[in-house]
Amino acid sequence: MKKLVKVAITTLGCKVNQFESASFATGFAEAGCELVPFSHAADVYVINTCTVTAKAGQQSRQLIRKAIQTNPDARIIVTGCYAQMAPDAILDIVEHRACLVGNDYKHLIVDTALQEEQPELVVLMGRISNQEEICLLPVRRFGGRTRTYLRIQDGCNNFCSYCIVPYTRGPSRSLSLEAILKQTAIFSEEGYREMVITGINVGKYGLDLDQGETIYSLLDRLCREFPQLRIRLSSIEPTEVNPSLLELISRHANFMPHLHIPLQSGDDEVLRRMYRQYTVASFREVIHQVHQAMPHGAIGCDVLGGFPGETEAQAENTFQTIADLPISYLHVFPYSKRPGTLASFFSDQIPGPVKNQRVKRLRTLDEQLRTSFYQSQLGSSQRVLVERRHTKSGLLQGFSENYLPLHFNGPSALVHQIASVRFDHIDNGQPIGIIHDQLDENNQETPLAKRS
Repeated sequence: MKKLVKVAITTLGCKVNQFESASFATGFAEAGCELVPFSHAADVYVINTCTVTAKAGQQSRQLIRKAIQTNPDARIIVTGCYAQMAPDAILDIVEHRACLVGNDYKHLIVDTALQEEQPELVVLMGRISNQEEICLLPVRRFGGRTRTYLRIQDGCNNFCSYCIVPYTRGPSRSLSLEAILKQTAIFSEEGYREMVITGINVGKYGLDLDQGETIYSLLDRLCREFPQLRIRLSSIEPTEVNPSLLELISRHANFMPHLHIPLQSGDDEVLRRMYRQYTVASFREVIHQVHQAMPHGAIGCDVLGGFPGETEAQAENTFQTIADLPISYLHVFPYSKRPGTLASFFSDQIPGPVKNQRVKRLRTLDEQLRTSFYQSQLGSSQRVLVERRHTKSGLLQGFSENYLPLHFNGPSALVHQIASVRFDHIDNGQPIGIIHDQLDENNQETPLAKRS
């Protein structure tokens, strides 16, 4: 009898990486392998790495070492952005039975890991900057998740001065419309209730294809052809928010009223040095337009603290820009010097203690923005996609259409379903709700009450 191969997969970083790891899991499962937790003994370990920050690179190395310690005889597969950028550093850790796979060869991971003749070392790397087609990675199941991701695009052409991603992911490349519709149909058949559209720069979707599709026409089509799916957009650049996108919010009940729009800095000079293609004034206008189009929706922003050369006055400009806008939450990151990026050569790097103080202040602002947004929604009726039961509190938890993380009492049968919940109060910063109408008779979602 052929030995059952045990495979463990772990993922760092972005939603694109998570989608790709789900594809690996699909491939291994279809090949008859047993998927086990990464902490367990396995025959094959797949580490899908990240290098967007120095900390992510450090975590990638730690996970490689952990896999080796758990089973020194296992085959180690290292892929993702850290593998793309630092293969020599990985080879210093993994001395044998290793496979390094670049981002443009991820579709070969399953076959490579399971081939009978196993060389001691395999390196599948290409010049990612020359890649013209997106790597096709089909997914059947997205782990135990209620919400699934669909990567429609890879790569980036922006070359912001602080960002390593264009060097690890290559130029912008789009998945064909046919492949997107096929993958969406699979997710729908598998019973998923929400799909998050993701990519490295999703706003550039379709521009490299000859199909005439854009991110706006694609979202419109997905909403029309899959009305049973809640469609959520992961992130979009402020320069790509336009009337076509805002119209989708009012036109389709299943397009979620939630946009994540990176800011990075609220100072024009810092934005210029970051190579960001907008001004503070234009960003403000975008946020106000979005808020007008979805007054009860959530608006999230990325912000970078401690960029090289950022003065106290410029840091204050960023703080005040955000504080004065109807923003619901922040993702705050300390600037991380990435070798090879333009900003890594800037001489005026910010000292760690100063950077940490600015990041801490922005994270305090994030807490205030979240609380303010939650308070604005108190008493509202929300359609919540129930994801799990919280292990400590025993409450069900899930996200509303407008991205409220609600917790509430209810039967376990509601997990993976959509429940109608009234947002009742805030307990220690956590939104708490009460079910007042669990599901309609067909277990189908209805538009957010606030939209009517």
